[in-house]
Amino acid sequence: MTIDQTENSMHETHSREVVVANEQGLHARPADLVAREAQRWESRIEFVGKAQRVDGKSILDLLTLAAEEGTRLVVEATGPDASEALDAIGSLFEQKFSLNEENTRTHTNKTKQEEQISGDSAGINTAACEGATGRNTNS
Repeated sequence: MTIDQTENSMHETHSREVVVANEQGLHARPADLVAREAQRWESRIEFVGKAQRVDGKSILDLLTLAAEEGTRLVVEATGPDASEALDAIGSLFEQKFSLNEENTRTHTNKTKQEEQISGDSAGINTAACEGATGRNTNS
């Protein structure tokens, strides 16, 4: 890990090399996990690969790296929680983007809650449409 300190310690830049170790590379699911982890931190997170620098908080930017298995990337974090952010992001790469059991439960519960909210919203929208058209679509 490299540390470049600026005049203000609130804006330390830390960097770390990571290797994409899973067979499928940095595809949509791991890119989503990395972007979500990066979004948890106040620091600016950037990935550098080949001649490209991208925003680590953007799944689309991460996907543009087209990082296959074995690709080496440099992760740079600048901000008050840069070191902690790099540790967390580095762990994702070290674990080949595997969620541990607790994270899996949390993710599953969130997904179920989102589906419930989505279903509730769909019911409200259907009722609103029925009221507006004056016909019942369930017949």
